Amino acid sequence: MGAALIGTSGWSYPSWRPGFYPAGVGNEDFLAYYSELFPSVELNSTGYRLPSEDQFKRWAAATPEGFRFAVKSSPQALRSFGTFEERVRMLGDRLGPVRIVIESPRDDGLLALLLGSTDLRLALDLRDESWVGADVAPAVRVNDRDSEGPFRYLRFREPPYSDEQLVEIAATIEPLLDAGLEVHAYFQHEDAPTAPAYAARLLELVRTDDG
Repeated sequence: MGAALIGTSGWSYPSWRPGFYPAGVGNEDFLAYYSELFPSVELNSTGYRLPSEDQFKRWAAATPEGFRFAVKSSPQALRSFGTFEERVRMLGDRLGPVRIVIESPRDDGLLALLLGSTDLRLALDLRDESWVGADVAPAVRVNDRDSEGPFRYLRFREPPYSDEQLVEIAATIEPLLDAGLEVHAYFQHEDAPTAPAYAARLLELVRTDDG
């Protein structure tokens, strides 16, 4: 069986208290609490400002073995990707895939340079239609269940989600897990703690079907 690494986009939201975080849990303990309930989280803040090495180390230390961070890289970070890679590797074995957002038109030279310069597991978030048909292996495309490679990267950005919709999503993930793939899946943050509720329900659905 594969691994269902399902969670939310971010965790540091005081508005999720007390609906998700208990009233007595301080902001500094949000990640430790979150990571006891979910196996993964998507780090979006890294796409806007690259944290220090010590910050990545602290995040890793706050989470249990087996937890994974999916880290966002901005287009600007591609100019100094070596620095970005050096920092995110401070997560150690907690480092999951790196999602790279590319909004510019197709550039095969940029793609070749990127894929040839790192052994990080990359999920390419290609926003321009000109990238249709481009071969991105060994990276995967975000939200492409038919990508090649050992993992898939799914983002759910159109809440609300009914239970029926979550059941349907689980049905699309189960064959990927049966094929032995890691499935990273993240729900969009809202001010109310809807994202952790959706993530918890989806985890329940895929785990129940696993028996």
